[in-house]
Amino acid sequence: MSELIQPHGGSLSELIVDSQRREILLRESVHFPSIFLTDRQLCDLELLLTGAFSPLNGFLNQADYRCVLETMRLSSGLLWSIPITLDITEQDAERLMGHRLIALRDVTGLLVAVLHPEDCWMPDKKEEAEWVFGTTSTEHPAVDYLMNRAGTHYLGGSVEGIQLLPHYDFQNFRHTPQKLREVFTSRGTSRIVAFQTRNPMHRAHKELTDRASQEIGGDLLIHPVVGMTKPGDIDHYTRVRSYKQLLGYYPKGNAILSLLQLAMRMGGPREALWHAIIRKNYGCSHLIVGRDHAGPGMMSNGQSFYGPYDAQSLVKAYSDELGIEIVPFRLMVYAVDSDAYKPIDEVQEDEKTLSISGTELRRKLMNGEDIPEWFSYPRVIEELQKTYPPRNRQGFAVFLTGLSGSGKSTIANALQSRLLETISCPVTLLDGDVVRTNLSKGLGFSREDRSTNVQRIGYVASEIVKHRGIVICAPIAPYEDDRKINRQRIQMHGGYIEVFVNASIEVCERRDVKGLYAKARAGLIQGFTGIDDPYEVPETPEVICKTEQETVDQSIALIMEKLKELAFLDND
Repeated sequence: MSELIQPHGGSLSELIVDSQRREILLRESVHFPSIFLTDRQLCDLELLLTGAFSPLNGFLNQADYRCVLETMRLSSGLLWSIPITLDITEQDAERLMGHRLIALRDVTGLLVAVLHPEDCWMPDKKEEAEWVFGTTSTEHPAVDYLMNRAGTHYLGGSVEGIQLLPHYDFQNFRHTPQKLREVFTSRGTSRIVAFQTRNPMHRAHKELTDRASQEIGGDLLIHPVVGMTKPGDIDHYTRVRSYKQLLGYYPKGNAILSLLQLAMRMGGPREALWHAIIRKNYGCSHLIVGRDHAGPGMMSNGQSFYGPYDAQSLVKAYSDELGIEIVPFRLMVYAVDSDAYKPIDEVQEDEKTLSISGTELRRKLMNGEDIPEWFSYPRVIEELQKTYPPRNRQGFAVFLTGLSGSGKSTIANALQSRLLETISCPVTLLDGDVVRTNLSKGLGFSREDRSTNVQRIGYVASEIVKHRGIVICAPIAPYEDDRKINRQRIQMHGGYIEVFVNASIEVCERRDVKGLYAKARAGLIQGFTGIDDPYEVPETPEVICKTEQETVDQSIALIMEKLKELAFLDND
């Protein structure tokens, strides 16, 4: 049998130190300043330490960063399409200046690696977004992360790995590049085609991957991403359980399942090339590159960020240099008359076809509708139904936002009573003032503290919704960015219904029994929402309650009607 293809750059850059060096670093690390890594940084670090990001030996320094942006190459000339950077705050940049070694820790304080800093700089994020993602629109999730969540400075340098973060889930399906190469060698094959996915797999995917392995005359690696994917994607626990069920439908021994702890950027063509490099490091000879591979979907204007086959074209252009071939596939559709799946470009003009989009599948699951057998396998659907019950069995959050005095608390209390009258489960109320006393005591009223308070409410609400509970939130929540973060966080687990409680500033002042507006106008309170701090009107609320014109009962009726319309409540 022929040898597996060589890793990118010739060898795996495994960065875990030996036991002797590990003991030295553990002992000395108490004297190092620390960085507590984000989820994305931890994903990047894990793939650095295992060699999945070979030939990188750490986070990019400024010279390599510039080369990757402008040429998709490292300064050595090797292909590399996505910048792997360690972003930090301006305060951290000042705190870490001059230190020779820096401890990289997870949120619990566990020492994962030590960084040898080489340089620190402030990137031009708009330039980075344009080069890497082809857009500066924050509708692109990676651009939104870059502009609104990533730190202001980048810290470059090599790393020494102390240990890999432990994963307690699906341990039999987690492999380093070296371990997976050993699996391939033991199977006696050097022709392996990888299938990248962040979604559940159904009959169309099974047909696609069967064709790919037959075409190359080798084995199939199902290599799903279980790190960070697109907000709103199905959680990896559900997906992996469904992949395990799918394995039973492949010919015995034909397919291998292994999990990839990658933080996707949804970067389209550049990301597809990055995926090819990663799979080369894992020992694969081929990569399936599908339609709009690693694309983030549509913009609000209905346009795609990338062309449907741009990713295929870019990876194909570099496949000879990389030494890994692509298997391009078109969209697969179900042909009714032949009872089989076909690439869409093989379908005859008068041939009837069927398909179900991911959005349509989620709708069917939420509404408790049957999923046809031509679309998926019964055991796969059963796994999805465990996580995604019909909407009337899901949790949901009603998030009321509006000026002080607009009527949020009154509506929230009345809504809680109406829901408890209607359904037989607890309904939690997170009122702004009550949360300030019990959850956010010590926070002030700066913009940062207000955001922290609102996002704490969102976090608690998301945990309630995750466990299929019902929660009503009633803070002022003046900033749209915080409300968007809460929406994304909560919608991962259930329903989110934003209610804009709309009342003019004049009416709110007349209702103010605490005299807060008068104190703000007199300068006794600084940064008061609606006076000297802005309230950003919600862009797309599900419900608007105009409390100057409506009674409380009328406002409650609007919210209840929306909950029924969205199927979170049964119709009477």
